[in-house]
Amino acid sequence: MKIGIVCYPTFGGSGVLATELGKALATKGHEVHFITYRQPVRLNEFSANIFYHEVRVPQYPLFEYPPYELALASTLVDVIMRYDLDLLHVHYAIPHASAAYMAKQIVKEKTGRNIPFITTLHGTDITLVGKDKTYEPVVTFSINESDVITSVSANLKEETYKHFHIKKDVEVIYNFVDIKRFDKKPIDAFKQAVAPKGEKIIVHASNFRKVKRVCDVAKIFAEIHKEVDCKLLMVGDGPERPNCEELIKNLGVEQDVRFFGKQEQVEEVLAISDLFLLPSEYESFGLAALEAMAAHVPVLSSNAGGLPEVNVDGETGFLFDVGDVKTASQKGIELLENEELLQQFKKQAYTHALKFDIGNIVPLYEQIYGRFCRMDCGK
Repeated sequence: MKIGIVCYPTFGGSGVLATELGKALATKGHEVHFITYRQPVRLNEFSANIFYHEVRVPQYPLFEYPPYELALASTLVDVIMRYDLDLLHVHYAIPHASAAYMAKQIVKEKTGRNIPFITTLHGTDITLVGKDKTYEPVVTFSINESDVITSVSANLKEETYKHFHIKKDVEVIYNFVDIKRFDKKPIDAFKQAVAPKGEKIIVHASNFRKVKRVCDVAKIFAEIHKEVDCKLLMVGDGPERPNCEELIKNLGVEQDVRFFGKQEQVEEVLAISDLFLLPSEYESFGLAALEAMAAHVPVLSSNAGGLPEVNVDGETGFLFDVGDVKTASQKGIELLENEELLQQFKKQAYTHALKFDIGNIVPLYEQIYGRFCRMDCGK
């Protein structure tokens, strides 16, 4: 099939999943067209079946805010007609679903074809941005006009029905991970450089936005640090990083904390880690936690949103209430001080991650695509 994928090209979960999905589909013989304003960060390899189309937004003095949605819709029309796409798969509702709807109507008027589009909901497009009354009517309309709606967790499905008047069924297809990519042996020299005395290694990876509660990461680490010789690795960047760095300094643990910034090869960091911290205010799924588990790293996370669907309390890690630094610290100490328990959790985390392997999830999307396959579309 010829599939158009619309996504944000950033390090966020929706962009990562969309890119990995497209790459997997291309490997299986589908022709995949990425349509976005910049090449996705995970689109870093050549494939004869992958095409990238940049959305160019003209800059005019009249526009205080350049109309990206219109430029995207026009680009979609061009790509659909030029490459005879079978369908669109848009990730993150704002503004991709409404742009897809607009493109669908234009193509129908021009050619008589009814190009289907699938909308995958990822999280803040529903729980934060989408709920804003500025966007809600358009978000509701465009989601309802989607030919298929999917969400990355059961929790997000519930949130969608709670906050929007959705008339169609929302199908849950979980996020996935490429197990082969994350199941790596640690690089001894790297581990020695980070923890020269054999300290336990704790890691956090995110976009450092308020919802990630990175200052809680610092507080939890500081408490664990009092009882366990350990290091903290902070992967990613974002608006809350300066506040977190200042707090770490005030807590007196800055000598045992390293900020790595944005890393495309996060699997190398996870391979040397013992515990992953994710105290988020909300996660629709928790892709970062799943990637950690695929690297044999147990997860200490909040119980917010869809995280309990990923992190099984007492098996793949521990859950705690949002903001409960005390409980989180106690659980972290309990795990890191007991080597036998830690090794058991590492094995269980990896075993659980296997259920979300890309090989199990991608066929579910292919089944959806198959509902709209034209007689001559093939693979």
